[in-house]
Parts: sequence; structure tokens; C-alpha cells
Amino acid sequence: MVIQSKKPKTFEVLFNDPSKTYYSGGDKVAGQIIVEVSEVMKVSSMKVFGIGNARVEYPKGKQRCRDEIDYLKYEDVVHLDHELTDLEGYVTLVPGNRYEYMFGFELPQPGQLVSSYDGKFGHVNYYVKAVMERSSQHTVECKRYFEVLEPVDVNTPDLVSPICGMKEKKVTCMFIPDGSVSIKGKISRKGYCEGEDICIDAKFENTCSRIVIPKAAIIAKHTYQANGRTKVIKEKLCAVRGNHIISGMCDIWQGKSIRVPKIKPTILGCNIIHVDYSLMIYVHIPGSDKLILELPLVIGTIPYNSFGSRTNSMCSQQSTTMSSSWVSTGMPSPPPSYSEIPQDMLLDSPLTPLLNDYDEDDGPLFMQPPPAYSEVDDGLQFKMDGKEAC
Repeated sequence: MVIQSKKPKTFEVLFNDPSKTYYSGGDKVAGQIIVEVSEVMKVSSMKVFGIGNARVEYPKGKQRCRDEIDYLKYEDVVHLDHELTDLEGYVTLVPGNRYEYMFGFELPQPGQLVSSYDGKFGHVNYYVKAVMERSSQHTVECKRYFEVLEPVDVNTPDLVSPICGMKEKKVTCMFIPDGSVSIKGKISRKGYCEGEDICIDAKFENTCSRIVIPKAAIIAKHTYQANGRTKVIKEKLCAVRGNHIISGMCDIWQGKSIRVPKIKPTILGCNIIHVDYSLMIYVHIPGSDKLILELPLVIGTIPYNSFGSRTNSMCSQQSTTMSSSWVSTGMPSPPPSYSEIPQDMLLDSPLTPLLNDYDEDDGPLFMQPPPAYSEVDDGLQFKMDGKEAC
């Protein structure tokens, strides 16, 4: 009887196409399990598993909330080509040789998987696991992870439609009315991809006695659900700002742009992990809560068909249409705004992204980086500037 006391010299999973960065539903995952030994070893079987799951876990007091969903479960026994088994069914591996076990399987069809994800309290992982069963020894295993990216097409009718909204806030000083601040905002569509510019049309009016600052930011909202509880993390990804608006003045953005950074697409179809995005247009009001208008976004993988000249043209058209609509409502013409000052006279360019755009008034909406996270637990209201907000 041969005594085995060591692990294999080499035991790893390799994919046929190592340059492939991600897989999608319906793709084939294929490769080899490579084995090299430093002493004679008898192998009774070699199994390969394809595994994919979503998992959430986070502490809640003295307990831990956990939940898990499986998206991929594949299992098969693989064999060595041209290697014979003995009477007991073992394959004998000897030093100096390189052994390859071939495997291959298809992923479930599109729509049945969820894109890979790695977050603070959960993940969606996919990997191939090889398990070697040996004579009179413990089994050994190895893993190799791979990325899954489910396509999200931003060209659907719902995602190419304009999104707009408006918000107004009455401002007080020592319980005495002090005018109001308002936002009207609009973007040309809801769906965008990494690297695209979001063109913002907005109108900010300030009738209070304070100097206010208009801003916009792309926000990621991570939602984790387990044991009937929900935990939410919000993250500011990038931001731009406008000019200060003094009392009695307004500012108009026509096609002001903010670029979508390198981020994962919107997570769709998972019951325990959600990743949603929004464009937050807001006004910082000294001594008061911010006025916030959130427009929903969907970050996809298939870009807008007319990205480029037509996108810029659409932004321009939307800006013109929006300005015209405000005039047609009978509202008085706004006084001259700082946006009309020549660019070379401004201290800050309105198109310069402020990636570290953190103000004290932003807390505790966003904790100071790193990490730029704020958490909302179930049963608690989200807080801004130390006051509860619905």
C-alpha cells in the first residue's frame, strides 16, 4: 500500500480563455484541472462544481442576519484521458507528469443570473471548484472565481424617456418666515452607461435672505435584506456644483454635465441585494436642511444607440424646451444669474467635477471618506444635518 502524506504539488483550475474578463447567461465555462504530484498518489475520483450564489451577512446586536440564494449549481465527475484505473478503481499519479482533467458547462440562460457584486455586507460570487478524493487520505480542493455580467440595455422605452421633478422649501429664521428655495430639474433619459455624460437642466430660485449653493451628485444605494431586516448604505460617487446664489436671484443650468464614473451596473433580479443609482440635485442652505431632488438612474452595460452628437443635441433641445416651458407657465422672467458671467470671470468652472465634494453640511448623509458610507437600519429614518427627514 502506498502512503500519501502530502498535498499535490500543483492543484489548480485554469480556464480555456484566461483573457475573458466576464461571462453572461448562456456562455460556456470550460477549462482544465491541473494536477502535479511530488510523490505517488492514488486518486479515486475528481469532481468539478460550478457554483454561484448571493449572500448577505451583517451583525444586528448580538445576532447575525444571514441569507443566501443559489443561482448556479453544477456538478460532474471528470476523468483523465488515456489513464487507466486499477482493479480498485484508482488512477495512480506519479511525480514528473502533468495531468489535466477537462471540464465544461453552460451557464443558465440570460435573465436567470445576477451580475457579480462585492459589497460591505454581501456579495454575488461565481466560481469553479475542483475536489480530489484520494485513497486513505482527506479530500483536497481548489477554486477559481469568474465574473458574471448580465446585460442591461439602456435603450428600452422606459430608460430613454426624460425624467424631471421639482422641490420647494420654506425657510425660517427663529420661527420667522424667511422666504423659500426651489429646484426644478430634468435629465434627458433615465438609463446611462459608464463614461457617459448626464446633461442636467435645472433652475434654482432663492428668495430667502441667505446665500445658497446648488450642487448635483450621483448616488449609489446598496440595500441588503436578511432575516426580515433591511440595511441600507448610501455612497456619493461624484459631484458638480454651481455658483453661489444670493437672495432674490436664480441660477439656470442648461446641459450642465456630470460623468458616470467606473461603477457596476444596476443590480436587477436579486431578492436580497439591490444596487440602485440616482442623480441627486440639491441646494445647500446655511443653517437649514438641504433641499434635495432625486431623479432615478439605471446604470446599464449596453450604451445608448445615439451616444455622441445626437446626445449633445438632445441635451441642448431639452434645455431649450425646459426654459420655454418655464416661461410659458406665466412665471416672471428670472433676474440675471451668475451663470451669465463669462467663464473666465468665474472662480470655479461649473463643469469641473468635484470628486471630493464634501461639506460639513453633507454629514451624516455621507461619512467622511474613507469609506464614504452612511447606514440606515430598518425601523430608523434617514437623517440629514442632525434632523430627521422623511
